[in-house]
Amino acid sequence: MTIPATVTGVSGRMGRMLVEAANEHPEIELTGATERPGHDWIGRDLGECLGGAPSGVVVEDDPLEAFARSRAVFDFTSPGATVAHAALAAQARCVHVIGTTGFSDADLGKLEAASRHSVQVRAGNYSLGVNLLCVMTQKVAKALGPGWDVEIVEMHHRHKVDAPSGTALMLGEAAAAGHGSTLSEVMDSGRHGQTGARRDGAIGFAALRGGDVVGEHEVIFANAGERIILKHIASDRMIFSRGAMTAGVWGQEKKPGQYTMTDVLGL
Repeated sequence: MTIPATVTGVSGRMGRMLVEAANEHPEIELTGATERPGHDWIGRDLGECLGGAPSGVVVEDDPLEAFARSRAVFDFTSPGATVAHAALAAQARCVHVIGTTGFSDADLGKLEAASRHSVQVRAGNYSLGVNLLCVMTQKVAKALGPGWDVEIVEMHHRHKVDAPSGTALMLGEAAAAGHGSTLSEVMDSGRHGQTGARRDGAIGFAALRGGDVVGEHEVIFANAGERIILKHIASDRMIFSRGAMTAGVWGQEKKPGQYTMTDVLGL
């Protein structure tokens, strides 16, 4: 028996890939597709909008109606839209798979409140490789201790609107956890001008943007006379969409709450 699912923001880059991944997945049936009110896809067949044969799925501007028919929602939209979707997913009691990044503290509080009534899987990256990298980063940081400087360098395509990337923040959180601290205590980003010497225990970030880069992340551990560099390169966005599908299937029958991709993968 397949899992009925909705993809939000279907006209976007990731929305289209989520639709493709859902159509490929043997356990998922795409039954809903949403876009913002006023979008010219509203009321049209999704397959035809994507340049293919009719799919029987009509693009809607009422997420709750689509969510009510679904057991999983795949959401890689924007912080404001995702927060609104979280409340609706909680009403519909469906698994909410979130790949959106750039949330404020207030947004995160609203997501947490919604997760009391629904399963919510949220990750800055749904790649198996990236999540393994996070695990390795935490272990290496713990083994080396805060005496080693940690720098995280990421590069994405020129259209990405938030920085550092959600994946870079995941890696920073992993390194901070390895040091027994939280990222908010040690994060150092946006260096410019006369910054003074590097602060002991800081975790630095550098965000590069250009071209059509899907995603590259490096975690650099530096000490006198040596460096350790952990790196992941993504060359196909479908790895994120397929990982999201895995999360949507995994979340079925789980208790309400917030989960991460490391929970999904059992890492």
